[in-house]
Amino acid sequence: MPNGYNAPMEMLARKLDSIARISDADREALLALPHTVRNLPARHDIVRFGDRPNQSCLVLQGWVYRYSALAEGGRQILSFYIAGDLPDLQSLHLHRMDHNLATLTSCVVALVAHDDLRAVLLKNPGLAATLWRDSLIDAAHYRERITSLGRRQALGRVAHMFCELYLRQKAVGLTRGLSCPLAPKQSELADSLGLTSVHLNRVLRTLRGRGLVTLGGGILTIENWDALAEVAEFDPTFLHLANNSAPAHPTVETV
Repeated sequence: MPNGYNAPMEMLARKLDSIARISDADREALLALPHTVRNLPARHDIVRFGDRPNQSCLVLQGWVYRYSALAEGGRQILSFYIAGDLPDLQSLHLHRMDHNLATLTSCVVALVAHDDLRAVLLKNPGLAATLWRDSLIDAAHYRERITSLGRRQALGRVAHMFCELYLRQKAVGLTRGLSCPLAPKQSELADSLGLTSVHLNRVLRTLRGRGLVTLGGGILTIENWDALAEVAEFDPTFLHLANNSAPAHPTVETV
């Protein structure tokens, strides 16, 4: 497992600890949760629109994305998910999928049967409350994304996404200094930001030209956090992290 974790559910415990400290009893219940580990190839649909899944998916390694597909072939990427995320928890209560969930990269996931998840949550109300909090935070991400798509200019839109993806990965230990993985290709970033690939490419050149970011080899390095956050009008409140502080100018390292 990534980051030295031997038990897959420890990745979920780590994510939940980043938003609300979970008790020892809840952690033990989480680690004992039955699951099946699967290796999935890149660009593989985990669940599709209209499906009625009987299990939820925990990302252990790699990137997953949620998207809606249009009849003429268009796609809107709604959100990206990283290790520790449980992107389809809502299928526990919403029995018919209204979107698609797919792997962006090759992934390792843990599949948790809904019946097992319900049983654990009934016996551990504190854990149920924390997962409910996680679902509410996911909704907060959507509110911020709507604001970006509706009101931010392209430069601020891209800068905001970079700030968000960096802090989310920092919270679960996937960053080094001001560098973090950036798995989406330009076409996928464009589909998530409501931009054409050509427009996005111009924006990325601007961010590089201003000395705000460096991109290469699937790695995003933020060269000047304060300036990038200013361009983005970025306020991390919507992430609701237990440690909500912005980077304090750490030394930039290579992931």
